[in-house]
Amino acid sequence: MKISGAVNIPGTGKTGRSIRTGGLRARFRDGFHAAVGIVLFCFCLSGITACEKQEAQPEGLIHIYYVSVPETKVETREYVMQSDTLEGQLEEVLERLSAIPEKLAYKAPLNMGFSLLAYTLENGKIRLEVDGRYKGLPPTTEVLARAAIVLTLTQIKGINFVGFTVEGNPLYDNLDNVVGWMNADQFRNNAGSEINTYEKVHLKLYFANESGTALVAENRTKLYNSNISLEKLVVEELIKGPGRDGIYPAIHPDTRIISVMTKDGICYVSLDDAFLTPAGNATADVVIYSIVDSLAELSSINKVQITINGNSSGVFREKYSFGTVFERNLDLVEAPEH
Repeated sequence: MKISGAVNIPGTGKTGRSIRTGGLRARFRDGFHAAVGIVLFCFCLSGITACEKQEAQPEGLIHIYYVSVPETKVETREYVMQSDTLEGQLEEVLERLSAIPEKLAYKAPLNMGFSLLAYTLENGKIRLEVDGRYKGLPPTTEVLARAAIVLTLTQIKGINFVGFTVEGNPLYDNLDNVVGWMNADQFRNNAGSEINTYEKVHLKLYFANESGTALVAENRTKLYNSNISLEKLVVEELIKGPGRDGIYPAIHPDTRIISVMTKDGICYVSLDDAFLTPAGNATADVVIYSIVDSLAELSSINKVQITINGNSSGVFREKYSFGTVFERNLDLVEAPEH
């Protein structure tokens, strides 16, 4: 089955099925009243049934994801869909994602300065076509809006994946990678828990200079899943490598994280064997202190121990024992050029 829809954009001459915000508000109120009625009915029966069904959810209940006003995380609100058809539910939810909240407590992800031009749903995949203003969203805002849309739409039975095009062209992320089909699993943490918030964080990371003999600092702003630890995020970003020219990775990009945990101010980092493979010409000092100094930028970390697959025996490049607990060493940091 293929479902298509178009959205009327003032001044464009485009025609089709428009998003009716007012109708949505009415359905939302009706859905809210229905949900309240179920709860009250449950209480009325409490003397007979002990409200055995109070855990049952209203049919059609989903969570609509919105962007917080400061655009630092996503938030959810319950909503009861009134339609019992896939096409009706889709229109209903798209309207909700586009409607400006009455109390302006959060932002609708489809009403953030760009327009939804059309959509096509086929074989469980919905493709949303947006106008060119979408590309003007700041990177953090774009990821938040995209996450909110995907997490909301994939709750509708019959929608498994969401894709985006920008006026007929593929959507690229801020690293110039094509953004393909997405589902809710791409916005979940490693433990499988659904992300309820994204947070913005400023990191100071240390990479190698051109000769591999000194560290160069790079300041990086990241949007991250607040359900994972900051120390793990730091190590992940170091493995990804630098984000600007003139500095170089200190850790081999094939390195996998086994675990990262902090206790009593000491961060224990366990990496796989790929860490032993040189990345360019970075010296042993630069490799070790790239990790140590980057993690020590976090207020909760004073020292760092690095192991291979959890094993603290052995020596790194015949210089550093993996049983060593390292402290910050800024002597290796190259002064920034002015």
